[in-house]
Amino acid sequence: MIRKPLVCASGYYVTQTADDDHGVPIPGRVLPHQQWAKTAIKRLPPPGFLNWEEIFGRQAPLVLDLGCGNGRFVISSALARPELDHVGIEILPVVIRYATRRANQRGLSNVRLAVIGAYEFLAQYVAPASASEIHLYHPQPYRDAHKKQRRLITPEFLALVHRSLIVGGLAVLQTDNQAYWQYLRSLAPRVFDFQELTGRWPDAPQGRTRREIYARRHAMKIFRGCGTPRPELTAEAIQQIVHDAPRPKFNA
Repeated sequence: MIRKPLVCASGYYVTQTADDDHGVPIPGRVLPHQQWAKTAIKRLPPPGFLNWEEIFGRQAPLVLDLGCGNGRFVISSALARPELDHVGIEILPVVIRYATRRANQRGLSNVRLAVIGAYEFLAQYVAPASASEIHLYHPQPYRDAHKKQRRLITPEFLALVHRSLIVGGLAVLQTDNQAYWQYLRSLAPRVFDFQELTGRWPDAPQGRTRREIYARRHAMKIFRGCGTPRPELTAEAIQQIVHDAPRPKFNA
């Protein structure tokens, strides 16, 4: 089987195979070609909140996978929960092509995939209180000191996640970088009712993403948590939190 080295949006080098991640099969099965779906949003329109009902042709709860990589989580979730609509975004076109092909082959009409950064996507295309779930797995920690300013999770970013979620919506954050987790664990409770999750995912004990599978194979600790938006926070209160909260200047 041909293996191709890639660098995902997380910045980690990976080796891509046709049907598995480090020996763990991609969920679902490849359907006959006539049953394939069209999941790619090949070109996003000019900035403006997207109408998901028009895009999916139905009204359904929306799940966002920010930095979806090769699509393992968004595909798994879409297969397991066909009643939900899923959007995966990734900054590198070469990576998202794998996700798109796999979702197409599995006939996942409840998936759309696009190339864009997570911050820009939430800020420019996701309307307030429109997403039921937002997932972010293994954001790039940027260990080089001169790249710290490129870290995705900041007070401003979590404010956007808060804005995008419905009341009672779910935010899921995961990393294998301890310093990043310590920062997240101190920051997230300011805007979410947040709890740390332990153990393995019941739905995917070997890992929900390619990176998690890799990390577990190499005995790396996984840190993750989830939370719902704190409903008592006004826009003014959130802006004050953004102003007062620490920046992600930790050493990774």
